[in-house]
Amino acid sequence: MDNMDSIYRSYAQTVYKFLLAQCRDPDLAEELTQETFYQAVRSIGRFDGSCKVSTWLCQIAKHLWYQHLRKHRREAPLAEELPETPAPSAEEGLLAQEDRLDLLRLIHALPEPQRELVYLRAFGGLSFREIGDVLGRTEVWARVTFYRCKELLQKGGTNHE
Repeated sequence: MDNMDSIYRSYAQTVYKFLLAQCRDPDLAEELTQETFYQAVRSIGRFDGSCKVSTWLCQIAKHLWYQHLRKHRREAPLAEELPETPAPSAEEGLLAQEDRLDLLRLIHALPEPQRELVYLRAFGGLSFREIGDVLGRTEVWARVTFYRCKELLQKGGTNHE
C-alpha cells in the first residue's frame, strides 16, 4: 500500500487537472479524482505496465467522467460557466461572448486527440509534459500539435489531418 500512497502523491494533481479540464467543476473533479484512485487500488493487479502510470490513471478518470455523463444525461458545461472578464460596454460584451462560443464550437469540432489536448492545455492548465503523459505521447508532440491547433483555430477552421 505504500506504493499506492506514493502513486497518489505523484499523480493526484495530474488526474485532478485532467478531470477539471473535462468537467470544469472543481468539486466534481475532486470527487472523480478520489474515485479514480479508489478504482486504481481495486484494479492494481490488472495494471500490466504497458503504459505509464499517469496514462493508466487518466484512462480510469476518463471512463469515470464518461460514466458520470451517461448517468446524469447532461453535457459538459459550456462557456457560460467560464469566468468572464468585464467588458466596457454591453455590445462589446455580447460580441466577446459570441466569440467565445464560436471558439468553443471550433475546439469541439477538432478531431481526437487534438480536441482533448486543447482542453487540457487551455482549460486544465496542464503542462505539455503532463499532456504528453496523459495522452501517451511525447512532450514535443503535445507542443507541436497544440501550436498547429492554435493556428488552425485562429484561421477559424478545422482540419482532420
